[in-house]
Amino acid sequence: MSILSGKAPVVFVGTYTEPEGSQSEGIYVYRMDPASGALTFESMAKGVINPSFLEVQPQTGVLYAVNEAQGFAGQPGGGVSAFSFNSDGLDVLNYQPSQGKDPCYISLEQTGRFALVANYTSGSIAMLPIQPDGRLGPDADVIQHAGSSIHPERQAGPHAHCILPDPTNRFAIAVDLGLDKLLIYEMDVERGKLHKHAEVNVHAGAGPRHLTFHPNGRYACLLNELDSTLISFRYHSDTGAFEELQTVPTLLKDFQGENLCADLHISPDGKFLYVSNRGHDSLSCFFIDENTGQLTYRNHTSTAGHEPRNFAIDPGGTFLLVANQKTDTIVTFKRDGATGQLSRSGHEVHVSMPVCIKFADAGS
Repeated sequence: MSILSGKAPVVFVGTYTEPEGSQSEGIYVYRMDPASGALTFESMAKGVINPSFLEVQPQTGVLYAVNEAQGFAGQPGGGVSAFSFNSDGLDVLNYQPSQGKDPCYISLEQTGRFALVANYTSGSIAMLPIQPDGRLGPDADVIQHAGSSIHPERQAGPHAHCILPDPTNRFAIAVDLGLDKLLIYEMDVERGKLHKHAEVNVHAGAGPRHLTFHPNGRYACLLNELDSTLISFRYHSDTGAFEELQTVPTLLKDFQGENLCADLHISPDGKFLYVSNRGHDSLSCFFIDENTGQLTYRNHTSTAGHEPRNFAIDPGGTFLLVANQKTDTIVTFKRDGATGQLSRSGHEVHVSMPVCIKFADAGS
């Protein structure tokens, strides 16, 4: 059986290790039964500080984790760690400074030569080189965002929350919650540089958090944390331009409590978009019209836990795993490919403060 794929897919789980009450020791490795969706613990990497977001290079099996902290390895700011993965588990390769405080997101551009990192508290982004053996290089291109928006606490300054390459690998898109903006950079993968290309303003107070592209590359969806909305865009890859199509709420109007959105993913077949709601403690499902990019609300499903953070759909599109941060559980749902409906599989595992789930062979 292949280490990364085979009959039982590998699932990596990132956690918070430092907050008071956390019993997590680092990154956890599971195998998923492809018939039932049940997770079986396999190994873990201990002593990893706040590996709150993960990315994996499926060709090499190297796992990358942000270390979400304001100080790391005796230096100010957070870190990024690289791990090899083999039959014995995860082995640390090396780590480098993230060039900012509280890194919260990492992605890999498509050549695999650079990692893109968003530093939340400092409101900066970084482009870190990846060496041929998977280790992270020391030199990075760092860009500091500047500005603010209308929320007096969450938007008093820049807060980069996501950065990822576009489908052509020409542009990198940074999502800044504090600025209510998408910032588009042209990537120079020969020199490891980011060049400012354009900006996209979203409505004030939205608090944009995560962005994802449709598998066809023609559309993108933006999840706004602070006002629980989704924005669909037509994406013009030749110019890196985003054309806004629609804004929809992630919840029904009758919900009166506080809700903060966290994560979004599109099913592998491109038909459905899912969103996690912290507060409402649910996953909302939307149908995607692949001809127009329009979103239509279908339903929502309780996550059977509190504060669902990150979630992941398996590469085959059969199961969805959700990390309930406040109830220390990962719950497996069966997904109906025709309707998008989720149903409890009856399987869940206990992990202290789970905040990120990544299938080893799912890509970015």
